[in-house]
Amino acid sequence: MNGGQIGNVDLVKQLNGAAVYRLIDQQGPISRIQIADVSQLAPASVTKITRQLLEKGLIKEVAQQASTGGRRAISLTTEVQPFHSIAVRLGRDYIQISLYDLGAKELATVSHELVYKNQNELVTGLLGHLKDFIQANEPIIQQLIAIGIVLPGLVNPETGVVEYMPNTDIDKLALSDIITEEFKLACFVGNDVRGMALAEHYFGESQDCQDSILVSVHRGTGAGIIVNGQVFLGHNRNVGEIGHIQIDPLGEQCQCGNFGCLETVAANPAIVAHVKKLMAQGYDSSLNTLDDVTITDVCQHAVNGDELSKQSLVRVGNQLGKAIAMTINLFNPQKVIIAGDITIAQDIVFPAIRRNVENQSLTTFHTGLPIVASTIDSQPTMGAFSMIKRAMLNGVLLQKLLEE
Repeated sequence: MNGGQIGNVDLVKQLNGAAVYRLIDQQGPISRIQIADVSQLAPASVTKITRQLLEKGLIKEVAQQASTGGRRAISLTTEVQPFHSIAVRLGRDYIQISLYDLGAKELATVSHELVYKNQNELVTGLLGHLKDFIQANEPIIQQLIAIGIVLPGLVNPETGVVEYMPNTDIDKLALSDIITEEFKLACFVGNDVRGMALAEHYFGESQDCQDSILVSVHRGTGAGIIVNGQVFLGHNRNVGEIGHIQIDPLGEQCQCGNFGCLETVAANPAIVAHVKKLMAQGYDSSLNTLDDVTITDVCQHAVNGDELSKQSLVRVGNQLGKAIAMTINLFNPQKVIIAGDITIAQDIVFPAIRRNVENQSLTTFHTGLPIVASTIDSQPTMGAFSMIKRAMLNGVLLQKLLEE
């Protein structure tokens, strides 16, 4: 038997195991007969896989309601509490680390400032904080199965290699391997916005649809696109650079080198800079009483009726709407989700987005299309946890646990 065939057998095992686990996770309590029926796997295969899953404690049996005469049907559900994982959100100048069980329940979380100028400082800081976190939470950690990390930049999610990060020198940083080596745990690394889109799909606003677009307005502007329940990735694993759609050819220069990118108008620093510029020109605003203006201030003052803040956010909504209209024409999503501080003022921003979407995208694509605020945004590590969840559902991590 050659190596290729051995590889194929392992892959079939992984895919079959994942199919069974996924059904139990998403449709449980479910009986073995129903699993065989839906998955099209032979009953003997289902029995074998469920036995393995039971032995590892990944699923459990529950007695269903009594059937009409005869024995009670035994159904299966996933076991989530004893399996713990660590999820990391690496920002440009901070790190947030959380402990989750497999049911996406956050058990502990910490946030620290973390400033790094190169990849050595990044790795040293990350490893130090992870060790401290594990040590501090040792009393509550049960079975630690994986570490997930999301960060701004270009990542190959299959290999866990970071290829680019804004404001930092990165040279093909094999982050997943470094973490696995240090902690002897599976590690999954991904882009922060794509991670958030996946988290919305598993646990948030887009659970009810297979195709969605998440637009994130934070320090930059990015998009995560879900197609058929999967994160859409291009040839170089990088899709959704909505922040670099040119909105205004005569606009300001972007850090990418081009002029008038969406990010120069619809990202938090750009919004605040625009408001400050208008105030410096003598425009009246209730923000004038503040020493320093933040994006939260702009949103709250807009909600409270400050005209300058309102107009500034309507302008942001208009520009976002133009870019979102383009992605709607390309991907025809069932839902658009907006993440970021601007959702504080969604009553001002969202109508502007919708107006532009309706003017600039196909009628059949935008009719009845919900534009909603993110529910995951308040939990920055949820995107990293969703990498681990995906690895359970596609069998990559599941198979590792079954073989231990």
